[in-house]
Amino acid sequence: MTNPPTELRSGARKGTLYLVPAPLDFGCDAQVPLQNALPSATLQTAARLTQWVCENAKSTRAYLKRIDALHPLAAPLQQQQITELPREVHKKGDHGDKGSAPFDARPLLAAALNGHDMGLISEAGMPAVADPGSSVVRAAHDLDIPVVPLVGPVSLLLALAASGLNGQNFAFVGYLPQDSQERIQRIKELESLALKTGQTQLFIETPYRNAALWQALVQTLQPHTRLALASGLTLPDARIRSQLVRQWRQQPTPPDNRTPVVFAMGR
Repeated sequence: MTNPPTELRSGARKGTLYLVPAPLDFGCDAQVPLQNALPSATLQTAARLTQWVCENAKSTRAYLKRIDALHPLAAPLQQQQITELPREVHKKGDHGDKGSAPFDARPLLAAALNGHDMGLISEAGMPAVADPGSSVVRAAHDLDIPVVPLVGPVSLLLALAASGLNGQNFAFVGYLPQDSQERIQRIKELESLALKTGQTQLFIETPYRNAALWQALVQTLQPHTRLALASGLTLPDARIRSQLVRQWRQQPTPPDNRTPVVFAMGR
């Protein structure tokens, strides 16, 4: 295990870890104006930060450049301290649930221990929700560093709210298996749980497999199960559609393989 960072200097104030949401247009053909997707207070807070832990340094710099056009950055892009989470965290997660040891993110928070406010950011949406970063938040709590989530778009909640499915009892289950037979089995398991308990099941897919997953869902689910798709959320061409599977079969309109989609099923 990596050694924790040096202890806080005597009498020094600890910084705050801000969870900075990003717009949902990462990888999309068009970009939404930041002021249309994020509150000014969130952008202003991000503009004054100079220490970052991120999913992807390139996308973080691009986002900071967009912020700078609205609220001048406290330091030029070249002077921003941007640290990427290890690639293993992207592949295996933060919590050791794929055979790896839980990731110790405490060394990444040395600046906060020395009094500097820091930002945690992912490529799109809220960091640590359907994206890497929970290990950093967990480490901040372990080090008694204040954690402040900022207001911004969260695709899972936007999709759930717009689906008409049960918003009082729901679960996000991540990605479904890529193998076709395993995927069908998982779809049946989730449908059985949703129909039995009323719990809405939310999941996502890599965009280039959107159509394949949609086809598997429409072919596998029972006719009376409700299936909702939400794509391009917060963008001008956002598409949100929720209907019974038998209706999807009558009017087959699969999602494209370019835009991120949140899938939801239930009753």
